[in-house]
Amino acid sequence: MKLIDPILEFQSELRQIRRDIHAHPELCFEERRTAELVAQKLTEWGIPVIRGMGTTGVVGIIRNGSSSRSVGLRADMDALPVQEINTFPHASRHAGKMHACGHDGHVAMLLGAARYLSQHRNFDGTIYLIFQPAEEGGGGARRMMDDGLFKECPMEAVFGMHNWPGVPVGTFGVCAGPMMASSNEFEVTIKGKGAHAAQPHKGIDPIMVAVQIAQSWQTIVSRNKNPLDAGVLSITQIHSGSATNIIPDEATLVGTVRTFTTPVLDLMERRMQEIAEHTAAAFESSVDFRFKRNYPPLINHSKETAFAVEVMRSIVGPDKVDSQVEPTMGAEDFAFMLQEKAGCYVFIGNGEGAHRDSGHGLGPCNLHNPSYDFNDELLPIGASYWVKLAESWLAKS
Repeated sequence: MKLIDPILEFQSELRQIRRDIHAHPELCFEERRTAELVAQKLTEWGIPVIRGMGTTGVVGIIRNGSSSRSVGLRADMDALPVQEINTFPHASRHAGKMHACGHDGHVAMLLGAARYLSQHRNFDGTIYLIFQPAEEGGGGARRMMDDGLFKECPMEAVFGMHNWPGVPVGTFGVCAGPMMASSNEFEVTIKGKGAHAAQPHKGIDPIMVAVQIAQSWQTIVSRNKNPLDAGVLSITQIHSGSATNIIPDEATLVGTVRTFTTPVLDLMERRMQEIAEHTAAAFESSVDFRFKRNYPPLINHSKETAFAVEVMRSIVGPDKVDSQVEPTMGAEDFAFMLQEKAGCYVFIGNGEGAHRDSGHGLGPCNLHNPSYDFNDELLPIGASYWVKLAESWLAKS
């Protein structure tokens, strides 16, 4: 593994930064302490900053030489509304909030790269360091773009990275094209007619309508959608009723839809609404159909992905880079950035969980799990990747 020596020398400082952020988690658009820490460090290292982009976002700008070339590197900052069950010293100090997805580590890795790049400046051009708020459902990437991210910081390409539990430390994974799915949610309320449960003929049972709709929706995946196109329709909540002997007036279905392409998403939304409305009509009831598109699919650009693969191989070796990693139905708002700019998003292995300090929870070291903790061994690996990616990008013809 070919890591950058000066980054290895201040690895312990990055570890302290990461654990400090972990102990003080902040939810989406509340990342004021984290943003202040980031801005202070960047300023300390002589890096100009833009504050408040996307509410709490921070952008560091490192320029060197006379080239007009530019590149963006992005890390997300927010935590999750999860109650941490770890009890080690750097566990969350705020009830109901936890860095259960490793964004604390993402910030520390990019700060490590920032420090090295500001001190050595072995490049000609501009590097934009994007510390983004509200990835966890808040659409912070889009908010930063709405605030002029790509206008004030006219980068040629943008790159992102996320730790990936279950994959060995010292390995990377990526694929060109769709790598993460779109994230969408629905809430459908069936409006029936309440009655005594002993006299069902006097009412219109919304629960039975909901059952019919739920079952019929699955035929969209199995019979309407091309089997070669990925798509998931999961009903995660069913709400109705208040007593054992009352047929309620309403029943509600809630859940998520995930796809890798917009045409498949269009098909699934259209068929869901048609099936819901016509099924309800067949039972003499009605529906209130609500479908919300949150994040688009994350689609890596082919040239930028090939470029990132070569950089990763130069650090950890060809056998440690999976350039055809299996896409995931999870979602990421970095997808918004890749809709406007060429770029690539990669996974960096976080290990199986053996790295966790004494006092960790008994659960698995999975993302969004109360026993999770970021693996500090990744800090110099991720920081070295960011440095070599930026330097190589600005040096290429």
